[in-house]
Amino acid sequence: MKSAALDKLARLHGISPTRPSPDNREVPISAATKRKILSALNIALTGTADTETGAPQRQVKPDGRTIPVSFLPDFLSGTRIWGMSLQLYELRSARNWGIGDFKDLSDLADLAGSLGADFIGLNPLHAPFLADPDRCSPYEPSSRQHLNPLYIAVDEVPGFAGNPELERELERLRQSDLVDYIGVARTKLGALHDLWSMWQQRRTGDKTVYDDPDDFDAFVAQGGDSLRRHALFECLSFSMNARGAGAGWQRWPAEFQRFDSVAVADFECEHAGGVRFHMWLQWLAHRQLMQAADQARKAGLRLGLYLDLAVGEAVDGSATWSEPDIYVSKATIGSPPDPFAVDGQDWHLAGYLPSEIAGGGMSPYRRMVSAAMRYAGAIRIDHAPAVRRLFLVPLGDRPDSGAYVRYPEGRLLEILAEASAEHRCLVIGESLGMIPEGLQEDLAAAGILSYRILSYEQDKKGFKPADAYPVLALACISTHDHQTLAGWWRGADIQDRCEHGIVPPDLTQQHLEHRKRERRCLKAAFKAVGINLPPRLTARASEETLKDLTVSAYRFIARTPSLLTAVRLADLTDEKRPTNIPGTSDSYPNWKPKLSVLLEDLMSSPLLKSVTAAMREERPRE
Repeated sequence: MKSAALDKLARLHGISPTRPSPDNREVPISAATKRKILSALNIALTGTADTETGAPQRQVKPDGRTIPVSFLPDFLSGTRIWGMSLQLYELRSARNWGIGDFKDLSDLADLAGSLGADFIGLNPLHAPFLADPDRCSPYEPSSRQHLNPLYIAVDEVPGFAGNPELERELERLRQSDLVDYIGVARTKLGALHDLWSMWQQRRTGDKTVYDDPDDFDAFVAQGGDSLRRHALFECLSFSMNARGAGAGWQRWPAEFQRFDSVAVADFECEHAGGVRFHMWLQWLAHRQLMQAADQARKAGLRLGLYLDLAVGEAVDGSATWSEPDIYVSKATIGSPPDPFAVDGQDWHLAGYLPSEIAGGGMSPYRRMVSAAMRYAGAIRIDHAPAVRRLFLVPLGDRPDSGAYVRYPEGRLLEILAEASAEHRCLVIGESLGMIPEGLQEDLAAAGILSYRILSYEQDKKGFKPADAYPVLALACISTHDHQTLAGWWRGADIQDRCEHGIVPPDLTQQHLEHRKRERRCLKAAFKAVGINLPPRLTARASEETLKDLTVSAYRFIARTPSLLTAVRLADLTDEKRPTNIPGTSDSYPNWKPKLSVLLEDLMSSPLLKSVTAAMREERPRE
C-alpha cells in the first residue's frame, strides 16, 4: 500500500498521525506503526481507504451539540461531602485472614459513618487470576465483569468452623506486613471448598441468605454465559497451572485457547462440579459486597461505596478468553513518553476494539460499567481519556512505537449516562497526564466529575488557589500511585523513581530542585486561604510537624468548591511505604503493603481524629 493510501486508511480508522514527546514536541507515527495498529484493529491493508466498513464510530461534534448527562444525586445540589479512600486488601483486622475483606469493609463503613463521612472509595474489586494469586495488581484483572473471591470473609459464610491448625496459619497471615496472596488464596480456597461440599448437601430447614439454593440458581441464570465462561476459565486455569502451562490462556495448548473448542467442551463436562464451585464463589462475593453496600447506607454514608474501574484487562485472562472477538489482540494499552516515564509505558492490558466497545443491545462497555454500578453510589473510571482515545503499543514493540487510536466518545458518554441513571450512580473520571484538547470540557458537560490531585493542580505561578478547583470534581491529596503527603514533602517519590531506574539521575536532580519550589508554593497556597502552618516546616521536618502539615493540607482541599473530597486512609496511618511504584514490577512489592494500624485501633490514631475533625468543620452535614 502506498504511503498516501496508508495515511488515509489510518486516519479513517482513528489513528493519530503524531504522538507527544517529553519535551512537548509532536512526533510523527511511522508507517510501520500504522500498519501494525491497523492490523491490531482487524483492518485489512488491501483495497482502498474509501470505505468505512468496520471502522470505529467517529465523533464529529458541531458547536451546540447535546451531550448526555450522567446521574448526580439530588442532595449534592446543596452540599459538599467527604469520604475515605483505601485499598481494601491493605486493611488489617484482628479477624481477617491476612487480607482486607468484605466484613472489614462493613466494619469500616460503620466507623466512617460515625466520623461523618459520606463514601468509601476502593481499589478495583475485579476478578484476578485465582490460580496465580501473586498476579495481584487490581489494575490488571482477569475480568472486570466479575469479583475477586479473595475478598470473601470466609468466617461469615454459614457453616464455617475453625480449628487450631487453621488459626495458627491465619495468625501468620495476619502478622505479615505484606499481603501473602499465595498463602491467603491457598487457605481461603481450601476452606471454601470444604464449605461448598457442605452447602451442596443442605436441604430445606433453617436457611440463611447463603443457604438459599433458589437465590444461587437465580444468580447463575442472571449471570448467563459470561458467568459460566468465567467459572470455566477459572477451573481450566487451575488445571493448566498444575500442568505447568500457567494460569493465563496464551501458554495453554492450542485446543484450550478458545472457549468454544471441542476440548474445552469436554473439559467442562468432566469438571461440571468445579465450574459450579467457581460460580458459587462469585455468588458469595456478590452477596457479601451487597451487604457491605447496604451497611454503608445504614451507617449514614449518603453516597455509599465508590468503586474503581481498571482501564483494561490482562491479555491472557478470563475476559479475553471468553470474548476474544471484542478485544484488541495485537497491541496493548500504554502511554507515550513523558517527563516521568521518558521511554513511555506499556501497561500490558487488553482494550476493547473501537468497533466493538459500544456495539450490540448490551454492549461490552455497558456490561462492564454496570458490573460495578450495581454495588456503588459512585464509580471512578481509571484513565478517563479512554472514552476518546487509547495509546496502543504493538506487541513486541517499545512504548515509543505506539500510537493513539480514537474511540466512539459520544456513544460511550451516552452509555455512561444511561447506566448511571439506571443504577443512580455518580461517575468520576480520572484524567491525569496527557489529556486531549477539549476532553475535560466534554466530561464536565456530561456531568462526570473530574479527579483533582493536589500535587497536579499547579500552573506556572504555583499551586492553584482553593477557589480555582471546579465544583464538579473530587479533590484529594494522593492516590495509590503516589506517596502520602508526608512522603511527597520529603521527596520520597522522586527518590523511588531514581532508585528503581525509572528516571535517570540527572533528571532526578532537576525534580528535587523543582520540589523545593513546590514546597514554597504549597505553603503560599495554604497561607492564602488562612490556613496556619506548623513551625519549622522544612524539607527535613519532624514526623509530628508533617502530621500537622497533613491536617493543613486536608483543610485546604476541603475548602475547595469541589463536591467531593477524599481522605486517603494511608495518610491517616502515616504509611512510609507506597502502595505502588508505577514502572516497577519485580523490584518493589506493588499492591502488597498493608496498613500499619489495625482496623480496630484506627480510632486511637491522633492523626485520624485531627483530619476527620477538620473535615467535619470544613464540610459539615447540611
